[in-house]
Amino acid sequence: MSTHTSSVVTILALALLLSLHQCSSLPLSTNGRFIVDAASGQRVKLHCVNWPAHMEAVLPEGLSERPVAEIASNVASLGFNCVRLTYATFTWTEDDKYANLTVEGSLKSLGLMDAVEGVRHNNPSLMGLTVRDAYEKVVDALGDAGVMVVLDNHVSFPMWCCAVNDGNGFFGDKYFDPQVWMNGLHNVAERFKGKSQVVGMSMRNELRGPHQNVTAWYNYVQQGAATIHTTNPNVLVIISGLKFDTDLSFLESKPLPSHFDNKLVHEAHWYSFGKAHQWETQKPGDVCANDTNAFDQKAGFLVRPSVGRESVPLFVSEFGVDQRGVNMADNRYLSCLLAYVAENDLDWALWALQGSYYIRDGKPGNEETYGVLDATWARPRNPPLILDRLRLIKQTLQVPPPSPVALRHRGNHHKNYKKESHIMYHPLSGMCVSADEGRQNVVLSDCSKSSRWYHRRGGHAIMLSGADHLCMRFVGEGKPVTLSTKCDDQLSSWWSVAMFQFGNGSQGKRMCLDGGNSQPGSTGVVVATTECDCLGTETCQENPQTQWFSFVTTNV
Repeated sequence: MSTHTSSVVTILALALLLSLHQCSSLPLSTNGRFIVDAASGQRVKLHCVNWPAHMEAVLPEGLSERPVAEIASNVASLGFNCVRLTYATFTWTEDDKYANLTVEGSLKSLGLMDAVEGVRHNNPSLMGLTVRDAYEKVVDALGDAGVMVVLDNHVSFPMWCCAVNDGNGFFGDKYFDPQVWMNGLHNVAERFKGKSQVVGMSMRNELRGPHQNVTAWYNYVQQGAATIHTTNPNVLVIISGLKFDTDLSFLESKPLPSHFDNKLVHEAHWYSFGKAHQWETQKPGDVCANDTNAFDQKAGFLVRPSVGRESVPLFVSEFGVDQRGVNMADNRYLSCLLAYVAENDLDWALWALQGSYYIRDGKPGNEETYGVLDATWARPRNPPLILDRLRLIKQTLQVPPPSPVALRHRGNHHKNYKKESHIMYHPLSGMCVSADEGRQNVVLSDCSKSSRWYHRRGGHAIMLSGADHLCMRFVGEGKPVTLSTKCDDQLSSWWSVAMFQFGNGSQGKRMCLDGGNSQPGSTGVVVATTECDCLGTETCQENPQTQWFSFVTTNV
């Protein structure tokens, strides 16, 4: 326990320093598919957590559980450099109801007397503030902790999100008057435009429902984007798609005509929802391949330019899992998502921070099992997930190539740019593959210090970059992979299919690289070869994730 604690302290301190550095180089802009520091052009990767403030109490959750400064500090110490802070439109447009509504008054109106006492104990200075002022104090606390903020318009009428027919889904729905919505965007942009930690505004969460259509989408999102950009030209303008923010495919043939002075970012969501049965009953490798292809076709394509369309940043603004580890579909989906996000080095926001709610589904203090924090709001619910499995995607893996002018002047903004290489990522453990100290075997290691590899696929050798012709070689089933100079025969030939890296062993068996039962964050675990699970079979009840490895491109 003490050893793990000391390593966590080191990680948390480094994460806080990184957050402070990044929050000092604002505002942000875009350069092709990357979000960058507007002044230097250096990549700033968003790795965020969602913090809801859009529900009935119209307050950021958890103020009854811990002091706001402590919550903000914990966000930074857990390695998140930004918060996607949600809000409801009506909080900022219905002055008769919300302009003078205090924190105490809001909670009492819902009968939440325990929450009232909790805020009085943990955040006494907020009790008499209006809900709008309290929201601003949370934004200030995040800035003080070195954390950037994306303000997310989650709903219009304050409530849990989202249902197909909840009246909050699409322009013209019961609670979703487009003019009121734009008034809300203007009011929020105006209120927070003097706060440098507010780096972006997310225009609307999860457009959905029977009234959704592409024509109205193009009309209103351009008006909303113009409203934000005109009011505060410093913030990123973040635009979601249709079908619960899973579909931006229509932008392939008709991208938005303006990038709003290099402030345009698109966002998409990716959960296991809707495919839980497939994840639980079908071959996980096939489900992963299908799910990845679907996400790429609906949203991921945006980071790659095509004829008539420039690349833009894609912000995976929601993904998440039951952090108790009891949901099979979530557990399998997460490795798949982590590999894709790492391979494409996407910006992202995990759902969610909160360990509990003031009230949800009519239940005061309802616990959130997807929450980073536990129900006490004092500790992470699943430290190995937050500190280890997410570690690689918190790192910046790709940066924009320097322009010819920058190369001539040798400015600092391209100092991290290097020739492309590849790391081998094991998403189940959050670790990467490295040569051991003696260059005899391969082991799992911290990805920030891992070896680089080269593989042409299709039966070629997996070569150790920077070495004198060393490659991975199969020795025997259940035995460690060795590094060898014999790289041109069957025992050094490897194929890649759906994250499996396999070769042909004795008796015609397909043998896969295997990270074994390594725990998240475990280093020094020897990579062996075992018979491939769920590869080439019609049905499979095995969990093959120990055999999943992904080649991740990096230029830093």
